[in-house]
Amino acid sequence: MADNYPSKKSSQHDIQAFLKQVAKTPVAIKGKSHGRLIFAMDATASREQLWDMASDIHSEMFETVANIGGLSIQLCYYRGYKEFKCFSWTDQPVNMLASINSVRCLAGKTQIEKVLNHAVNQTKKEPIQALVFVGDAMEENVDKLGELAGQLGIYKVPAFFFQEGSNPVVTRAFKHFAHLSGGAYCAFDAGSAHVLLELLKAVAIYAVGGLKALENNPSKSEAVKKLTQQLGYKT
Repeated sequence: MADNYPSKKSSQHDIQAFLKQVAKTPVAIKGKSHGRLIFAMDATASREQLWDMASDIHSEMFETVANIGGLSIQLCYYRGYKEFKCFSWTDQPVNMLASINSVRCLAGKTQIEKVLNHAVNQTKKEPIQALVFVGDAMEENVDKLGELAGQLGIYKVPAFFFQEGSNPVVTRAFKHFAHLSGGAYCAFDAGSAHVLLELLKAVAIYAVGGLKALENNPSKSEAVKKLTQQLGYKT
């Protein structure tokens, strides 16, 4: 693996400082859709313990998106035996909240390949600005997933991989996929759920405003430099 992957030593304080700067960036006018974001989740049994917490986080993120405006989201998830489902694209918070609250965890293996394939196919039809994936495991062929992540990079669709937990194998894989796509990686657990919420809000803003949000940041703090490096932006 390349040595330029993000360091685990990046502090939550630095991440939050960056997000506060991004939040100050002007975004699209409400009511005009300028961005499309796929939000995919692992809904297998291993995530059941933290699912209610995660649902609350996702709900808050959707409410933030409603306030941002200019963003359409498609919620996707996998669970059980080869079950992969995508809801309709929507910019209505009530629809998004109803969709996420209808999902319950079922035992099964990961299906990240389906998530990445779906993102590639969607952006071929109409460009999407970002893919967000939240999960805690990876039980598939790394090379195949890496190839698909690379395709997203070619189409300029950054994938944001947010890992629940600290499995080192999963960490290495998720960082690799995010890197190949031109996206970013971050880990969270029950004790740092607020960090995930803030990151999700930032991705929603990024999908609408793009990297200009980072270009206009006058501070150029170390946190911003680290995250812009993850996004493939050369300062």
